[in-house]
Amino acid sequence: MSYSDPAPVAVRFCHVTKRYRLYTSDAGRILSVLPGLHERFLVGERLANDDLSFEIRRGEAVAFVGNNGAGKSTLLKMVAGVAYPTNGTVEVSGRVSALLEVTAGFDKKLTGRDNLRMRATALGMEDAEIARIEPDAIDFAELGVYIDQPLRTYSSGMRARLGFALAVATQPEILIVDEGLSVGDKRFREKCLARIREIMADSSVTVLFVTHMLDLAREFCTRGIVLEGGRITFDGGIDEAISAYEG
Repeated sequence: MSYSDPAPVAVRFCHVTKRYRLYTSDAGRILSVLPGLHERFLVGERLANDDLSFEIRRGEAVAFVGNNGAGKSTLLKMVAGVAYPTNGTVEVSGRVSALLEVTAGFDKKLTGRDNLRMRATALGMEDAEIARIEPDAIDFAELGVYIDQPLRTYSSGMRARLGFALAVATQPEILIVDEGLSVGDKRFREKCLARIREIMADSSVTVLFVTHMLDLAREFCTRGIVLEGGRITFDGGIDEAISAYEG
């Protein structure tokens, strides 16, 4: 590969649309699969993403900006593999670490240590790799003796610390960050931001960053994608993207 060749594509969206069906209740959602009951419990649909097409190359740092409800979080959930498109294709190349819903998938009956191991296994890590990252994750979480206590004894902040610690210990190739993530007290949040900056200093890591704080977008990212009503309205340099969003 010559120096002029572009980096490989890390994330590709091709005409991606995501619709959510809205039901009268969770029970209605379940019952709607029965013959003749679908229309009875369905109250409507919400179009979260509408015909999105873009590519993000390895090593890029891209901010997704837009008002609440613009479709940013749904887009990132599809990159993370926790949501799937209604239409179109999403291609992701590389290990993804998502700082979105960091406590999702934890088992309250298991200890913090066991939850770390369970989540790491679910991410596809081998035993040797889990053993290597476990001490760093435990040290970062700052849970002390609670690491070997059942998760049901944890506060919500302690669970978030555990999830964040695992996410940043996995040496991601693609890092998804939602700046709305609230993890612990001010000192610990600053520690988390410092760790994110450290990961992003690796030029091979691809970063997808959701934010309303435009100074953070300028600090972290070189490219911005503006969403409105589930559609892309601008894709370009971060300063131009911010101007388009503010305009």
